[in-house]
Amino acid sequence: MSSEGGAPGALIVVSGPSGVGKTTLCRAAMAAFPTLRFSVSCTTRAPRSGEREGADYHFVTEEEFGARVIRGEFLENARVYGHRYGTLRAEVEGRLARGESVLLDIDTQGAAQVRESGIDATFAFVLPPSVEALEERLRQRATDAAGVIGERVRKARAEMEQAWRADYLVVNDDLARAESEFVALVRAELLRRARRVILARLGLPSGPG
Repeated sequence: MSSEGGAPGALIVVSGPSGVGKTTLCRAAMAAFPTLRFSVSCTTRAPRSGEREGADYHFVTEEEFGARVIRGEFLENARVYGHRYGTLRAEVEGRLARGESVLLDIDTQGAAQVRESGIDATFAFVLPPSVEALEERLRQRATDAAGVIGERVRKARAEMEQAWRADYLVVNDDLARAESEFVALVRAELLRRARRVILARLGLPSGPG
């Protein structure tokens, strides 16, 4: 499902605590909608096992990241757990202008910046069934030291207080159900975007907004 007739694509911003399953849900949506694009962020951290340059992240140095910030190249950027992350504005805006719809998987700091930027976007927030369940997931993932996990859990509590700002909430207590709900909300946003195109093609009024 994609935009037609020169209409811009939809930007769907997905945020939530680290380890809650955002990337897994985004992959499910892209499997359901092959024309959906995933925005690849820049980061200064080293690649994890299995991560690929240009597919998972653009891996850059601190110096290069800082230069991009100065040049205003990021739609949003933040320092998270000692590393910097950012979304390239030109990459996102270019895809939207071509009628492609984009998934943006970022933390709550980044989501707030996207919201403040004024860009037309839909916001989804992924929640764990409980903070305790999230902590267990982080331990099972075994990619962070115990101290880092504790910091992630403390940050998760604060991030979850921002969930009310989102247009959609998905509780990832059962992966199959969470994937189904996330795919459904993406479908709803793509259909809402297609509505404008259909009305314009038929010469019908689109109503306010």
